[in-house]
Amino acid sequence: MSHEAQQAHEPETPHLDFQGTTPYEDYVKADVLTHLQHTLSDDPGEMVFLVTTQVMELWFTVIVHEWDTAADALREDRVPVAVDALKRSARELEALNASWKPLGQLTPQQFNSYRSALGEGSGFQSAMYRRMEFLLGEKSASMLVPHRGAPRAHAELEKALHEPSLYDEVLRLLARRGHAIPEAVLRRDVSLRYEPSAEVEAAWAAVYSGDPGDELARLGEALSDVAELVWRWRNDHLVATRRAMGAKPGTGGSAGVAWLEKRARKNVFPELWTARSYV
Repeated sequence: MSHEAQQAHEPETPHLDFQGTTPYEDYVKADVLTHLQHTLSDDPGEMVFLVTTQVMELWFTVIVHEWDTAADALREDRVPVAVDALKRSARELEALNASWKPLGQLTPQQFNSYRSALGEGSGFQSAMYRRMEFLLGEKSASMLVPHRGAPRAHAELEKALHEPSLYDEVLRLLARRGHAIPEAVLRRDVSLRYEPSAEVEAAWAAVYSGDPGDELARLGEALSDVAELVWRWRNDHLVATRRAMGAKPGTGGSAGVAWLEKRARKNVFPELWTARSYV
């Protein structure tokens, strides 16, 4: 084959010469992301701990976006849009949960080698994770306190505290579709933690006793997928912490494993689980 013919069969060389940064960099901001790692110890394992934690924060941000999208769609009776957002968030939760893999087998000695670098830092201080919990109905005004020194994070959390959670919007939709959701539930103070209701349980039992292809049944299953993956996240967090530090107090003054055990026992969207006993 001639040199000219060989050149004709070679793929075209991508455009390489740009003024300033590349379009990829302009969009992704990779240079910013890859220069946010500032370790505080000499231990080589601290880098993976720091990067994994930063990756978790990015997944929290995506998932909050999906659940906000779902809540807005439910408010407007656009159930398929909400279900699509919830299904995307389930895949994102799977990726988030996989973030425990690099940390899940830390021994106490390995974790102790850079634990002091965390100082008073603790995961429960994550503002974006707190927004996730608020969207799930796990509201608590006291959880705003750690963020008083960060005006933007505090303002966003305060707004989220006083807005209906994703589950509040689900229950309002059920009421609009003719299910007997009590006024006390529909008009509850949404800045407080959601408490289970026997009437809501009965409404979900009715949904699941009907057409499995119905919009509300599909919504219930999408919510159940989310709830299951949140439960898995909490349990994976518990196991990783128990393995790395046993029953010692957590960083930042938290109760460590005892706190995580309490969280792992709680079901998200509780009536979706208890209603299944009555179908």
